[in-house]
Amino acid sequence: MATFTIRGEVVRSIPSFYDELNRLFMADEKWTLGPSLDALNDLLYGGIGALHGDDEIRVVWSDHALSREALGRETTAAHYREKLRRPEMFSQSHFSGLLAQLEAGSGQTYFDIILEIFAQHPRIELVLA
Repeated sequence: MATFTIRGEVVRSIPSFYDELNRLFMADEKWTLGPSLDALNDLLYGGIGALHGDDEIRVVWSDHALSREALGRETTAAHYREKLRRPEMFSQSHFSGLLAQLEAGSGQTYFDIILEIFAQHPRIELVLA
C-alpha cells in the first residue's frame, strides 16, 4: 500500500491545500489541480497523477489540527462570500444557504467537506495524525 503524507503545517488556506495535493499527487503531470472540491473528488477516484490505478492508498494528514483550524469556519465563510460575489458563475441561493448554515453553527467547514469527500473513496484510507 502506497502512503502519502499531507503536511498539515503548510495547509494554511484553501489554495495551500491544493498546492500540497499537487506536490503529492501531480508532480509527474503537466497540469495541476485548481482549488476545487470537484477536483479533489476527481483525484481520489484514481484516474490521474500518483493515484492513477486501483491500488489501495493510505494518506496520512500530519498536523491535521492546524489544517482543521486553517480550513475552519472563517475560511469557509470567506470562500462562500467570494462565490456570492460572482452570481454569473455560482448559485446564489446555494451558497447563501451554506453560509447561513455555517453562521448558525450547523454548517460544514471546508475541512469537514474534505473529510467527507475522502470518506466516499473506500480504497483510500485517510489517517488524521
